[in-house]
Amino acid sequence: MLKTAGAGGIGVLMGASGLGGFLSLTEAAEVKEQTKDSIPFYGNHQGGITTGVQDNLYFAALNITTKSNTEVIQLFKEWTEAAEQMTKGELLKGSSSNSFIPPKDTGEAADLSPSNLTITFGVGPDFFQKDGKDRFGLKAKQPEELRDLPAFPLDALEDTWSGGDICIQACADDLQVAFHAVRNLVRIARGKAVIHWAQTGFQRTKQADANKKTPRNLFGFKDGTINPNVKKESEMNEKVWVQPGDGPDWLVGGSYMVVRRIQMYIEVWDRTALGEQEKTFGRHRDTGAPLGLKNEFDTADFQVKDEHGQLMIPADSHMSLAHGDGKQQILRRAYSYADGMDPKTGSFDAGLLFICFQRNPSKQFIPMQKRLAQNDKLNEYIIHRGSAIFACLPGVKDGGYIGETLF
Repeated sequence: MLKTAGAGGIGVLMGASGLGGFLSLTEAAEVKEQTKDSIPFYGNHQGGITTGVQDNLYFAALNITTKSNTEVIQLFKEWTEAAEQMTKGELLKGSSSNSFIPPKDTGEAADLSPSNLTITFGVGPDFFQKDGKDRFGLKAKQPEELRDLPAFPLDALEDTWSGGDICIQACADDLQVAFHAVRNLVRIARGKAVIHWAQTGFQRTKQADANKKTPRNLFGFKDGTINPNVKKESEMNEKVWVQPGDGPDWLVGGSYMVVRRIQMYIEVWDRTALGEQEKTFGRHRDTGAPLGLKNEFDTADFQVKDEHGQLMIPADSHMSLAHGDGKQQILRRAYSYADGMDPKTGSFDAGLLFICFQRNPSKQFIPMQKRLAQNDKLNEYIIHRGSAIFACLPGVKDGGYIGETLF
């Protein structure tokens, strides 16, 4: 009977048998594939920066409560050990079978694959000094670039979504795996740090888009078309990784992360004509191509005019202002979010958790955002609710710990 059924029929027969101990050929292949979706924690740079963007994000900003330099170092050492285990898909070691004490690992990721989990750590300006006080004897090591971002026009920032002494960015192809990582790291930090704010994020899954096209934001437009080539080391050194001479040597190999929580007025956007939407972004919605061109990655010419003598790509479009003179480039790694209903308006509380990495915020993100804040036509449909900047620490060597170069 099996010979007659053929290889494809075997899986069908096994699946129909109801025998839980057997897997179809397709299922067996999927299990085998799952064993490969692990990204090493140790390396010259932290994961989650130039790593291929995963499906889900769990981001948390924490405030340190301890005043002890020694306790902070110990926390970073424990985080390193835990992060290395969780990125391999392991539960935290040291769990006891004693039923009278809590288990070491919270357990919700048991039997799940690593799901390409990356955990990225950063420190904010207040980590070094707060209210004029040198918190951990590290004031002299604070980089000049690590300062609170300037106030931008039209910002409506809320403390609920801004700042933080430390950040944890957990990205994975499974949201439960990402949450498990942050939950356990926060648990380890009890008595030393507390959550200040947190945000989940998502984009289209790999199953939904096997061709891995540029993801779309909640306005339906492709987001992240113009990004540096993460596979070119020279380009990453020029635009993303901090280099010797940029500031304190402890951050060489790290990067600056800017986070902006941007609420989108979805209902207003949904009542806007397609042509107006495209002029707002400067791109065609279906292809992602610059207005007047056919393909997403066609080079835009911002001087071309239409038959009426108007710029084909409006000067106040998001694309035109973000491009500027072309000298500022950042590595975008944004995720959409949807947090139910906004109680103030009764509309969706949804938008974009904009995350980007760069070598010099003062020369990259800040001048770009100044242009956008002043003239971007997209400002009619969005508002910035949260803002933070962090220095993402260099990678960790096996046997070392995160932040070792700083301490």
